Amino acid sequence: MNNRRKLLIAVGAGLLATRSAYPQSVGKVPKIGYVGNASPSLETALVEGFRLGLRERGYIEGKTIEIQYRWANGKISALPALIAELIALKVDVLVTAGTPAALAAKKATATVPIVMAAVGDAVDSGIVPSLARPGGNITGLSTLYTQLEGKRIQILHELVPKLKHIALLTNPANPFTTLMLKSARAATGARHLATQIYEVSAVGDFEKVFAAIAKSKPDAMAVLADRPFLVSNRQRIVEFAAQNRLPAMYPFSEFMDDGGLVFYGPNFPEMFRRAATYVDKIIKGAKPADLPLEQPTRFEFIVNAKTAKALGLTIPQSLVISADKVIE
Repeated sequence: MNNRRKLLIAVGAGLLATRSAYPQSVGKVPKIGYVGNASPSLETALVEGFRLGLRERGYIEGKTIEIQYRWANGKISALPALIAELIALKVDVLVTAGTPAALAAKKATATVPIVMAAVGDAVDSGIVPSLARPGGNITGLSTLYTQLEGKRIQILHELVPKLKHIALLTNPANPFTTLMLKSARAATGARHLATQIYEVSAVGDFEKVFAAIAKSKPDAMAVLADRPFLVSNRQRIVEFAAQNRLPAMYPFSEFMDDGGLVFYGPNFPEMFRRAATYVDKIIKGAKPADLPLEQPTRFEFIVNAKTAKALGLTIPQSLVISADKVIE
């Protein structure tokens, strides 16, 4: 009887060991495909936000959840191939950021669940028919960028009281640019500001575009939202603004890491943290079609006092008080 009991214990222990040692082989570990627009070093805060959200829901990367990362390195044209690669790996959920990645994922699959960690305007971009009822296989978080241009232009105008002429730096390869330009023109038109649009979609465009901006001598510059390409080239954009003493409003907080003057927009690491909630619900059986899209509830206003001083600008006390962070 003792030998039989020992055998049962040994067999049971062996089964437990097999389950814990090979969880992926028996399909117990969910596999997530994460599509990054730039590179790990440029999107550290976003990835950490997503990982934090997963940890808060009890997931341990590499143990109870697997994440396959792919990086576009600022090239929108690379997104379809990266997404196809992840789909071929039979991921359970695709996580994307930005309008180009969301559109590429939608085109690539109608069955794999897609969670947008952040997208410019999911409805106007044609990604989903409704925020409340997205339908299909796509859900996640949609920013309010087309509604924020008025606030961003207002802040820039307060920083540069004599603002009359503003340069708009855009990436025409990003489908969201059309909507952003419409919103930006409405905001500048309401303030009777002259605008000029400058387009860059490849590294080779910068020299010519920067020369054109410098020649036209605008009073300020607004960089319109484009995470794949413009964020990847943020250092050269910020350096150009500094060298030409050009006050600039930036669409993402990453620009502030390189000395940008001012940023106003959603808290993107928080949005990526919230994206993990959608991933968790889908893993547990929810359908993307039944999960309403969220819009950001937290916005950040950051101003760089050191950069302002170098540009000869005085930050109004009203902006100092309202800023979430003043970089000294």
